[in-house]
Amino acid sequence: MSQTTESPGPRRAPTMADVAQVAGVSHQTVSRVLSNHPNVRDATRAEVQRAIEALGYRRNSSARALVTRRTLTLGVVACNPTLFGPASMLFGLEEAARDEGYMASAVTLRRFTAKALSEAIDHLSGWGVEGIVVMVPHRAAVAALAELRLPFPVVTVEGGHALPIPGVSVDQELGARLVTGHLLAAGHRTVWHVAGPSDWLEAEARVKGWRATLEEAGAEVPEPLVGDWTPLSGYRAGQELAGRVAAGAARRGALDVSAVFVANDQMALGVMRAFREAGLAVPTRVAIAGFDDIPEAEFFAPPLTTVRQDFTAVGQASIRLLVSQLESGTTGGDERVVIEPRLIVRSSTTPT
Repeated sequence: MSQTTESPGPRRAPTMADVAQVAGVSHQTVSRVLSNHPNVRDATRAEVQRAIEALGYRRNSSARALVTRRTLTLGVVACNPTLFGPASMLFGLEEAARDEGYMASAVTLRRFTAKALSEAIDHLSGWGVEGIVVMVPHRAAVAALAELRLPFPVVTVEGGHALPIPGVSVDQELGARLVTGHLLAAGHRTVWHVAGPSDWLEAEARVKGWRATLEEAGAEVPEPLVGDWTPLSGYRAGQELAGRVAAGAARRGALDVSAVFVANDQMALGVMRAFREAGLAVPTRVAIAGFDDIPEAEFFAPPLTTVRQDFTAVGQASIRLLVSQLESGTTGGDERVVIEPRLIVRSSTTPT
């Protein structure tokens, strides 16, 4: 005679009351720990955290929203999220929102117009977001944002603008100064530049920093070449620069191409390929540096000198600014947080 056994049902999720019982504290104390209330002793806080980890407790955001009448959801509007910079910014924002106890709902746009931005805000408003972070990397985005009346607190990322809206950005001009100064210090008479699209505020700031550094050093300022952030545009710029190298060798007094600062790492990859095909060794004949420090940069041949942006710090600062507005009940203002980049020196600029 066969015997059947019933499979056990799903385990009950631990509650805040369970955490309180294991930690030997009150329900209110657990709540204070979860909300980072300052009036909790360190020893008590540690005991509650141990109980949370032991039980695998997860806060029920839906239940909390019902009690507080808050959705605990933040919106993000991003443009061109397939590029490394915007994609990394978006990831940093979502991660920072989770760390602050919020969910992030993102809307990505192919083109940043006033209509597209308005529709994105309407969509996020329908989802009940409490505030939004808007990534405004180019002038069209700034113009579109300036036209709108926003129904909730807003923070911008990479704005570089004069709108009365709190914002967070990386010091792009400083990054360009660091890399251009590094190349001049290596003994190059000047530094050529492959710039990003002219309507991007980041590209504009990098050109500004590059140009100012050359002028302050008394170096000649070549006309920059302009790309569109892609390796293909970098490859075409590299072909043009390689042609200038060949022409300079045949013409006395021509401005030599011995160092190139490229506005992002993907375009730098294209420039390096064009130089390799032209028989120009990097860095012994031409030194090359990029910007962004994409994960692949240290595996380029040779590894690429570049400027690293701290996207995690940008995300954290942006979310903190937004949460600060939500908690204080204020909107607007012109508070700015600027994150400093770091120069990462590798062998594409330093012959071994």
